[in-house]
Amino acid sequence: MISREAALKIIEEHVENKNIIKHMIALEAVMGEVYRELKKKGKDEKSLGGTEAEYQMAGLLHDGDYCDEVPPEKQGIQITEWVKDLGFELPDNVSHAMAAHNWHNTGIKPLNLMDWTIFCADSLTGLIVAACLVLPSKKLVDLKVESVLKRFKEPSFAKGTRREEIALGEEKLGIPLNEFVKISLSAMQGIHEELGL
Repeated sequence: MISREAALKIIEEHVENKNIIKHMIALEAVMGEVYRELKKKGKDEKSLGGTEAEYQMAGLLHDGDYCDEVPPEKQGIQITEWVKDLGFELPDNVSHAMAAHNWHNTGIKPLNLMDWTIFCADSLTGLIVAACLVLPSKKLVDLKVESVLKRFKEPSFAKGTRREEIALGEEKLGIPLNEFVKISLSAMQGIHEELGL
């Protein structure tokens, strides 16, 4: 599988917006943390749909084709083509998860826990960042789960957040919303320096 270093290089060549890159790095961390939580809950390899490294790579690369040159129906698919065109390997399950995170546009539906994790967690990272940015310190380490949950219940806050997708985590992953937020926030706090928050 492609290395993290090589994946970051491809991302940086195609994605100009540094905040989108930080979002992908955040989702990489969240995907790894959710994987570990699902393993603790006794999920088997088949239902998980991938390894921890594959979960993380799907998170890291998922918006690597989020740019003007790629139409919405190809976003999540084009990145796989770019990676393979450069001679790198990318497992089919990682490619599927990336395409499924945008399944309303790609038509490629989530099938397993890895697919549903990327789909449900994608918007949650943005909500966490938005909740962090209204703090006086603008620091993830100062953000509390309760604050994120409060903001989740305010539709006027971070209007672009797809709350219904985040909420699906309970049904599709078996992780209640408050736990999902706690896991995701903890993952992002663990890389706060890399995120600049």
